[in-house]
Parts: sequence; structure tokens; C-alpha cells
Amino acid sequence: MVEQTELNRLFWHSRRGMLELDVLLVPFTQEVYPSLSEADRELYRRLLTCEDQDMFGWFMERSESEDPELQRMVRIILDRVQPK
Repeated sequence: MVEQTELNRLFWHSRRGMLELDVLLVPFTQEVYPSLSEADRELYRRLLTCEDQDMFGWFMERSESEDPELQRMVRIILDRVQPK
């Protein structure tokens, strides 16, 4: 179970100030993050340490992360809003 303080902290870290990222990351944090495995939670926290411009490119599918695990998390987030 995820503690409320952790969710609150992640909510604020997920607010990037770039609308395109905010509409993906904030709802993901609130709705999906609590159900992730501990390994995927750690991966999401690592994703939040990346530069906004890099994440923007990944989420707009203009580029991919060189780290396959980070790219997998990007895909998880995108699949949530773009089901196949």
C-alpha cells in the first residue's frame, strides 16, 4: 500500500509545468501508481528525475529513451491514454 504522503509528494513532482506532461503524469500518479509493483514505482520515480524536454520527446513519440526500462514506463503511461 502506498502512503498518502508519498502520493502527495509524487503528485507535486509529476506537475512539470508543461501541459503535455501534466495531463499524462498527474492522472497516472493518482490513478495507476498505487497499483504498480514496487519495481515499477521505483522506475516511475526515476522517470521523474529526467529532463522535461527528454520526456516530452518520449511521450510525443518523437524519440525513445536509451534506457529500455524507462522506455517501458513511458509505454505503460502512453498505453493508459492510447489503448491499442
